[in-house]
Amino acid sequence: MQTTQFLAEIIDELTRTVDLIADEEAEKLVNGILESKKVFVAGAGRSGFMGKSFAMRMMHMGIDAYVIGETVTSTFEKDDILIIGSGSGETKSLVSVAQKAKSIGGTVTIATIVPDSTIGKLADFTIKLPGSPKDQSESDYKTIQPMGSLFEQTLLLFYDAVILRFMEKKGLDSDKMYGKHANLE
Repeated sequence: MQTTQFLAEIIDELTRTVDLIADEEAEKLVNGILESKKVFVAGAGRSGFMGKSFAMRMMHMGIDAYVIGETVTSTFEKDDILIIGSGSGETKSLVSVAQKAKSIGGTVTIATIVPDSTIGKLADFTIKLPGSPKDQSESDYKTIQPMGSLFEQTLLLFYDAVILRFMEKKGLDSDKMYGKHANLE
Protein backbone atom coordinates (compact mmCIF):
# COMPACT_ATOMS: atom_id res chain seq x y z
CA MET A 1 0.00 0.00 0.00
CA GLN A 2 1.04 3.59 -0.57
CA THR A 3 1.57 5.97 2.35
CA THR A 4 -1.59 7.89 1.44
CA GLN A 5 -3.58 4.64 1.48
CA PHE A 6 -2.36 3.98 5.02
CA LEU A 7 -3.35 7.54 5.93
CA ALA A 8 -6.83 6.99 4.49
CA GLU A 9 -7.23 3.79 6.54
CA ILE A 10 -6.08 5.57 9.72
CA ILE A 11 -8.65 8.31 9.10
CA ASP A 12 -11.34 5.65 8.51
CA GLU A 13 -10.41 4.01 11.82
CA LEU A 14 -10.62 7.35 13.62
CA THR A 15 -13.99 8.08 12.01
CA ARG A 16 -15.33 4.76 13.32
CA THR A 17 -14.29 5.68 16.89
CA VAL A 18 -16.73 8.60 17.09
CA ASP A 19 -19.82 6.42 17.52
CA LEU A 20 -18.09 4.44 20.28
CA ILE A 21 -17.65 7.36 22.69
CA ALA A 22 -20.50 8.24 25.07
CA ASP A 23 -21.55 11.90 24.98
CA GLU A 24 -22.66 11.70 28.63
CA GLU A 25 -19.14 10.71 29.71
CA ALA A 26 -17.59 13.54 27.69
CA GLU A 27 -20.04 16.05 29.15
CA LYS A 28 -19.13 14.94 32.68
CA LEU A 29 -15.52 15.80 31.86
CA VAL A 30 -16.42 19.25 30.51
CA ASN A 31 -18.52 19.97 33.61
CA GLY A 32 -15.79 18.59 35.88
CA ILE A 33 -13.34 21.07 34.37
CA LEU A 34 -15.85 23.92 34.74
CA GLU A 35 -16.44 23.08 38.40
CA SER A 36 -12.76 22.70 39.33
CA LYS A 37 -10.36 25.30 40.67
CA LYS A 38 -7.33 23.81 38.89
CA VAL A 39 -6.96 21.09 36.28
CA PHE A 40 -4.13 18.55 36.30
CA VAL A 41 -3.37 16.25 33.36
CA ALA A 42 -1.32 13.06 33.44
CA GLY A 43 -0.30 10.37 31.01
CA ALA A 44 2.75 8.30 30.16
CA GLY A 45 4.52 8.06 26.82
CA ARG A 46 2.51 9.17 23.80
CA SER A 47 -0.65 9.49 25.90
CA GLY A 48 1.29 11.96 28.03
CA PHE A 49 2.09 14.04 24.94
CA MET A 50 -1.62 14.18 24.13
CA GLY A 51 -2.29 15.33 27.70
CA LYS A 52 0.32 18.08 27.41
CA SER A 53 -1.39 19.42 24.30
CA PHE A 54 -4.73 19.34 26.17
CA ALA A 55 -3.25 21.31 29.09
CA MET A 56 -1.83 23.86 26.64
CA ARG A 57 -5.25 24.47 25.07
CA MET A 58 -6.84 24.80 28.49
CA MET A 59 -4.23 27.42 29.36
CA HIS A 60 -5.14 29.26 26.14
CA MET A 61 -8.71 29.37 27.46
CA GLY A 62 -7.59 30.86 30.76
CA ILE A 63 -7.98 27.65 32.76
CA ASP A 64 -5.42 27.06 35.51
CA ALA A 65 -4.03 23.82 33.99
CA TYR A 66 -0.94 21.79 34.84
CA VAL A 67 0.88 18.68 33.63
CA ILE A 68 1.88 16.22 36.34
CA GLY A 69 5.66 15.91 36.53
CA GLU A 70 6.54 19.34 35.16
CA THR A 71 8.63 21.65 37.33
CA VAL A 72 5.98 24.40 37.33
CA THR A 73 3.11 22.16 38.45
CA SER A 74 1.10 23.59 41.33
CA THR A 75 -0.16 21.83 44.47
CA PHE A 76 -3.14 19.53 43.93
CA GLU A 77 -6.03 20.32 46.30
CA LYS A 78 -9.53 19.02 47.04
CA ASP A 79 -11.23 21.46 44.62
CA ASP A 80 -9.08 20.28 41.71
CA ILE A 81 -9.53 17.67 39.00
CA LEU A 82 -6.97 15.16 37.74
CA ILE A 83 -7.49 13.91 34.18
CA ILE A 84 -5.50 10.80 33.30
CA GLY A 85 -5.08 9.46 29.77
CA SER A 86 -4.08 5.80 29.87
CA GLY A 87 -5.03 3.06 27.44
CA SER A 88 -4.56 0.27 29.97
CA GLY A 89 -5.40 2.20 33.13
CA GLU A 90 -2.65 0.17 34.81
CA THR A 91 0.51 2.27 34.38
CA LYS A 92 2.12 2.06 37.84
CA SER A 93 3.22 5.71 38.07
CA LEU A 94 -0.28 6.86 37.06
CA VAL A 95 -1.93 4.52 39.58
CA SER A 96 0.18 6.18 42.30
CA VAL A 97 -0.79 9.66 41.10
CA ALA A 98 -4.49 8.71 41.07
CA GLN A 99 -4.26 7.23 44.58
CA LYS A 100 -2.57 10.38 45.90
CA ALA A 101 -5.18 12.65 44.27
CA LYS A 102 -8.00 10.55 45.78
CA SER A 103 -6.38 10.72 49.24
CA ILE A 104 -6.31 14.54 48.95
CA GLY A 105 -10.01 14.53 48.08
CA GLY A 106 -9.87 15.87 44.53
CA THR A 107 -11.76 14.54 41.52
CA VAL A 108 -10.07 11.81 39.48
CA THR A 109 -11.06 10.99 35.92
CA ILE A 110 -9.57 8.73 33.28
CA ALA A 111 -9.89 8.39 29.53
CA THR A 112 -9.09 4.75 28.85
CA ILE A 113 -9.76 1.64 26.83
CA VAL A 114 -10.39 -0.29 30.06
CA PRO A 115 -12.83 1.45 32.46
CA ASP A 116 -12.61 -1.55 34.83
CA SER A 117 -8.84 -1.02 35.26
CA THR A 118 -7.11 -0.12 38.53
CA ILE A 119 -7.31 3.63 37.77
CA GLY A 120 -10.81 3.24 36.34
CA LYS A 121 -11.96 1.79 39.68
CA LEU A 122 -10.30 4.67 41.57
CA ALA A 123 -11.78 7.32 39.28
CA ASP A 124 -14.86 9.37 40.06
CA PHE A 125 -15.82 8.84 36.43
CA THR A 126 -14.33 7.33 33.31
CA ILE A 127 -14.45 8.08 29.62
CA LYS A 128 -14.19 4.89 27.57
CA LEU A 129 -12.32 5.46 24.35
CA PRO A 130 -11.99 2.82 21.65
CA GLY A 131 -8.64 1.42 20.75
CA SER A 132 -6.42 -1.53 21.13
CA PRO A 133 -3.89 -2.03 23.90
CA LYS A 134 -0.19 -2.27 23.09
CA ASP A 135 -0.58 -6.06 23.01
CA GLN A 136 -3.28 -6.31 20.36
CA SER A 137 -3.59 -10.08 20.74
CA GLU A 138 -5.72 -9.39 23.84
CA SER A 139 -8.15 -7.07 22.04
CA ASP A 140 -11.43 -7.46 20.20
CA TYR A 141 -10.86 -4.07 18.57
CA LYS A 142 -8.73 -4.44 15.45
CA THR A 143 -6.55 -1.74 13.94
CA ILE A 144 -3.85 -1.70 11.27
CA GLN A 145 -1.80 0.61 13.49
CA PRO A 146 0.96 -0.47 15.83
CA MET A 147 0.57 -0.76 19.58
CA GLY A 148 -1.59 1.99 21.14
CA SER A 149 -1.58 4.41 18.20
CA LEU A 150 -5.35 4.39 17.62
CA PHE A 151 -6.06 5.09 21.30
CA GLU A 152 -3.48 7.89 21.42
CA GLN A 153 -4.84 9.55 18.27
CA THR A 154 -8.41 9.21 19.52
CA LEU A 155 -7.32 10.68 22.86
CA LEU A 156 -5.84 13.76 21.17
CA LEU A 157 -8.93 14.32 19.02
CA PHE A 158 -11.23 13.68 21.99
CA TYR A 159 -9.33 16.26 24.05
CA ASP A 160 -9.68 18.74 21.17
CA ALA A 161 -13.44 18.05 21.02
CA VAL A 162 -13.66 18.69 24.79
CA ILE A 163 -11.91 22.04 24.18
CA LEU A 164 -14.47 22.94 21.50
CA ARG A 165 -17.36 22.04 23.81
CA PHE A 166 -15.82 24.09 26.61
CA MET A 167 -15.35 27.04 24.23
CA GLU A 168 -19.01 26.76 23.23
CA LYS A 169 -20.19 26.71 26.85
CA LYS A 170 -17.97 29.69 27.81
CA GLY A 171 -18.57 31.73 24.64
CA LEU A 172 -14.90 31.68 23.64
CA ASP A 173 -13.44 31.83 20.16
CA SER A 174 -9.95 31.39 18.69
CA ASP A 175 -9.31 35.15 18.64
CA LYS A 176 -9.84 35.40 22.41
CA MET A 177 -7.69 32.34 22.99
CA TYR A 178 -4.86 33.62 20.80
CA GLY A 179 -4.27 36.41 23.30
CA LYS A 180 -2.92 33.74 25.69
CA HIS A 181 -0.68 32.11 23.07
CA ALA A 182 3.07 32.14 23.76
CA ASN A 183 4.66 35.29 22.38
CA LEU A 184 8.35 34.62 23.07
CA GLU A 185 8.75 31.86 20.49
